[in-house]
Amino acid sequence: MNGNDTAISVNELTKKFGEFTAVDHITFSVRKGEIFGFLGANGAGKTTAMRMLCGLSYPTSGSGTVAGFDIASQGEQIKRRIGYMSQKFSLYGDLTVEQNLRLFSTIYGLSDAEIKSRMAAVMEELDMSGMARSRVKSLPVGWRQKLAFAAATIHNPDIVFLDEPTGGVDPVTRRRFWELIYRASSRGMTVFVTTHYLDEAEYCNRISIMVDGRIAALDSPAALKQKFHAETMDAVFRIVAQDAQRSE
Repeated sequence: MNGNDTAISVNELTKKFGEFTAVDHITFSVRKGEIFGFLGANGAGKTTAMRMLCGLSYPTSGSGTVAGFDIASQGEQIKRRIGYMSQKFSLYGDLTVEQNLRLFSTIYGLSDAEIKSRMAAVMEELDMSGMARSRVKSLPVGWRQKLAFAAATIHNPDIVFLDEPTGGVDPVTRRRFWELIYRASSRGMTVFVTTHYLDEAEYCNRISIMVDGRIAALDSPAALKQKFHAETMDAVFRIVAQDAQRSE
């Protein structure tokens, strides 16, 4: 992979907590504009790995870059180039839709002119123009989910990290959310996503499966199903993770 085409690159990345090795010498890279699925059972180490990639935790050893910045020494630069959305959606329920978007725009350092332009574009894209003054806590979960994604990407980051973004929502809402992901990817944004829904793994360009802190499998969904003689990603995951020793 050409360095100019690489959004994320890690080599032998390791994180230890005392004698416990949460992330054990993982190596992989993610292309710009790619939808990269980061899978693993609870306790596999994927959340710890994601925290290092987001500049929130320092590696014990190994190296890596995100958006061209070193994860060990340039965490603040990384934070300005990425977006992040968690399962909890990270929104403020007592604020309106407009206030939430303005707040996140300010946090990400957009100018007043940029805020006005980006908010107008986002409201139109999400078909939420009539909801600007609605309090977020009054919105249906599907709308809150779309708004959270918009808030995480309002500054047009190079990479957006989605940590279990579709947890607890119905299948129709999940499919609609993935339309937002595809749209962002088509604009060149790199999407790094964790999910417990194995059917969603089919939507990714490539999949990494972590087991006990290590990457046990990494390839496209089609290639992984062929390699493990499985018809679904759920079956692939069960085969790869069947000997896992730890869980939360």
